[in-house]
Amino acid sequence: MPKATLKHLAIIMDGNGRWAKARGLNRTKGHEKGIEVIRDVTTYCAKHPTVESVTFYAFSTENWKRPKYEVDFLMRLLDRYLEEELATYHANNVRFQAIGNIDALSPKLQARIRKTEEETRHHTDLTHILALNYGGRAEITMAVNKLIYEGKRELDEADISHALQTPYSDIDLLIRTSGEERVSNFLLWQISYAEFYFSQTYWPDFNRDELDEIITDFEQRTRRFGGLK
Repeated sequence: MPKATLKHLAIIMDGNGRWAKARGLNRTKGHEKGIEVIRDVTTYCAKHPTVESVTFYAFSTENWKRPKYEVDFLMRLLDRYLEEELATYHANNVRFQAIGNIDALSPKLQARIRKTEEETRHHTDLTHILALNYGGRAEITMAVNKLIYEGKRELDEADISHALQTPYSDIDLLIRTSGEERVSNFLLWQISYAEFYFSQTYWPDFNRDELDEIITDFEQRTRRFGGLK
């Protein structure tokens, strides 16, 4: 039986706040440290022989419920991250893309996102996707409404798949850090046959060595996709 091949990796980055609390720090310090881990994982994936896309759950449609100071900080942090990360994308031949309801973000942040997408669109070693103001149910709902608007009267799975914001490929492996074991409205359509791995590590402590071990574990799994072999 050939080993499983990882092409599209998805990560729910969880545990920033608890990491900071355990150290007597403000939650924002956990988010700052978590940004460094995104960079490390992205550069690792860009050099990996099979990984083509990595999608990070950065900000969900439900995250607006958090305290305003924290939401405002996250938006500023994201803007700064994209500004500083452009050089990393270029150096590693990484294409950046954002999914989610970007129109709800500030005009400044929207402009930063579009600029980064445009300046990296020709890169081919990896597609780095950030899910921002994203929810899986919302994505599916928007896809169906788009198809209805286009005049579709009957839909099949291919129609919906192509109307989603993430038509790159189905997810092969979903990782969630911090010990929580749920998908939290993330890529609900695309994880239909994904392999799951729940790490006990808080996201700020996650690193490429642990990711390498998880991928090795994934490659030993048998993926049947509903069949017998």
